[in-house]
Amino acid sequence: MDRLDSMKALLAAVDAGSLSAAARRLGVSLTTVSRQVSELEAHLKARLLIRSSRRLALTDAGQTYVTTCKRILEQVAEAERMARGEYSAPRGDLTISAPVCLGRHIVLPIVTEFLEAYPDIDLRLILSDRVSHIVDDHIDLAVRVGALPDSDFVASRVGEVRRVVCASPKYFKTRGTPKKPSELSAHHCVTFDQVLPAEVWSFAKGKSTETVQVRSRLTVNTADAAVAAAIAGAGVACVLSYQAAAGLRRGVLVLALEGFEPPARPVSLVHAGQGPLPLKLRAFLDFAAPRLKVALKENVV
Repeated sequence: MDRLDSMKALLAAVDAGSLSAAARRLGVSLTTVSRQVSELEAHLKARLLIRSSRRLALTDAGQTYVTTCKRILEQVAEAERMARGEYSAPRGDLTISAPVCLGRHIVLPIVTEFLEAYPDIDLRLILSDRVSHIVDDHIDLAVRVGALPDSDFVASRVGEVRRVVCASPKYFKTRGTPKKPSELSAHHCVTFDQVLPAEVWSFAKGKSTETVQVRSRLTVNTADAAVAAAIAGAGVACVLSYQAAAGLRRGVLVLALEGFEPPARPVSLVHAGQGPLPLKLRAFLDFAAPRLKVALKENVV
């Protein structure tokens, strides 16, 4: 039995809520995860998990053991980073996550500059509108848009973005520009559910919030597609300001309802921040933070 692999399987099962979910997260078979947990229990001569058809629960012994496992695995990871020299010079592998559109248009150019400046660092950039789990997904740094929940993670704010309503000049010329949110009910709307529920948009109304039911003539699953459809005249889109910035600068998009925009959303760099930072991560933070601040200001519309 590989004790560390078995510990990882146990923690994955507890975090994911089931053995099958743990197997998917670890990229191994369900049989392997089940065997690793069973061998761990046999080695300890103690039951760690209470298995049922609906969920997993930790026994008292399991709760104590899982707490210790987390500490042990963190220490092993720390020792490996030190052995690789990640505290003596900026080198090694770095994993960064960011939302798709923000990542492609703002983060990626900064990443390519960073790689030129630091030839001993290899970087993996994960673009996804799903909020990734920093620890479970082995992410060194996440670029997050929106309010952050209270946690033990370290966050550094680098700017903010607005949520804007936009369409092509031709569309507004043909169907009229809405003067208040309620008028959107008479418009074709392009929606995607990464920003808002597909058929309900919210706006600021003084200190309160006004929600509007819209007609979703076209629903897409990425902001880029929503912006492209709006440029093509398919309807009104509600996106984040950096997503529409290029189209607005080119004049193929125009804004509406600017006086009803909700408060701006913060953009932050988030990392686990446990123990001393590897120099590769410190180097990226020092390099990327000021450039992101500038880029986000340039993309305010």
